[in-house]
Amino acid sequence: MIGSLKGVVTAIGEDAALIEVNGVGYVVQAGSRTLSRLSVGEAAMLAIETHVREDAIKLYGFSSEEERGWFTHLQSVQSVGAKVALNILDTLTTGDIGDAISLQDKASFARANGVGPKLAARIVQELAGKAPPRGFLAHAPLSATAKGPVLVAGGSGARGEAVSALVNLGIDAATAARAVATAMKTFEGDPPTPDLIRAALKEVRG
Repeated sequence: MIGSLKGVVTAIGEDAALIEVNGVGYVVQAGSRTLSRLSVGEAAMLAIETHVREDAIKLYGFSSEEERGWFTHLQSVQSVGAKVALNILDTLTTGDIGDAISLQDKASFARANGVGPKLAARIVQELAGKAPPRGFLAHAPLSATAKGPVLVAGGSGARGEAVSALVNLGIDAATAARAVATAMKTFEGDPPTPDLIRAALKEVRG
């Protein structure tokens, strides 16, 4: 299985790019957000998710392991295939996806092409309290709750550190993720981690 590709971009299409690696050209399917970051003739490195079917092998490329993780995780929801998952990643950043799940924000998912109200509701319901791998073959921190281990949907950077801090204070993972997501909306840009933790604690305490 191919996990990443590093080579030169030789062509960019509407929904794919051709990456040449040591004289071999690989057709990589990708969303518009990823394709917009590529330039013909320039070097590129993409995280790759490989789909093997009876009649084809498809490579899907992403700018980060976090995006690749969400791509696979979104497809764990019934009726979400590769195309819909790419559409969601074109519409929402990985941070936005985590926030939308934590806040049960169905409307954000419904903005993506191919996602209707029913599917949007199913996504937030089935992925609540869960998160995809942060990196290749790596998992997000686990937090034990009364219902068993739950993956913390905290994301990376200050957001993830704030969720972890709240969980370490004894706050359950789902509540911590919702509090951090709500607190993030009170800042412009990315806040310092201590400020985000304080704001999230205020949300928890009401």
